[in-house]
Amino acid sequence: MNKYKFNNKKIVIASHNNGKVEEIKILLRPLKIEVLSADDFNLKEPIEDGFSFEENSLIKSSYVCNSTGIPSLSDDSGICFSDLNNEPGIYSARWAGKSKDFNLAMFKINESINKVKNPNYNCFFVCALSLSWPNGNHVTVSGKIDGKFSWPPKGNLGFGYDPIFKPLGYNKTFAEMEPEFKHNISHRALAFKKLIAICFPGLKN
Repeated sequence: MNKYKFNNKKIVIASHNNGKVEEIKILLRPLKIEVLSADDFNLKEPIEDGFSFEENSLIKSSYVCNSTGIPSLSDDSGICFSDLNNEPGIYSARWAGKSKDFNLAMFKINESINKVKNPNYNCFFVCALSLSWPNGNHVTVSGKIDGKFSWPPKGNLGFGYDPIFKPLGYNKTFAEMEPEFKHNISHRALAFKKLIAICFPGLKN
């Protein structure tokens, strides 16, 4: 018996990032269950003091699950640049400041890389997903996609750092790609496929 198989009617997305919430809702659509978000419960964001995407993801899903009594799915994701010693990494959102100004964050990235001698522009997105149940069970998986830093920012279909990330093998940034296409190749999609194998066996994604 798979104790991690999801059999519930509701799930809460443990995020206040509307872009993430919408992407995850699309990935969850085949489940035909009620999908709520942390905003529906007026929950504050927990302190993310983990040292990895996986640790921070579990902090968020556990907090929201314990607060609502409903299974909760969280996402902790970010972008890492090899020219910047893999920063901003787990601090990707913090680089955007309290106002979550990712245009400002992208300009910070560009300024920082411009100071590097012989940059290689290699970067990657990471997504960790954690699913927590009220009984204390939890599952955490992660996905990664490699790419290149692209400047200036292009596209308005994504969110966050999407306009400056070109996945390897493609000549468009994430923000230039149609959402349905991006949802098939992204770091979030790769992590979600792993989650499906564990928690949603038989689900066609």
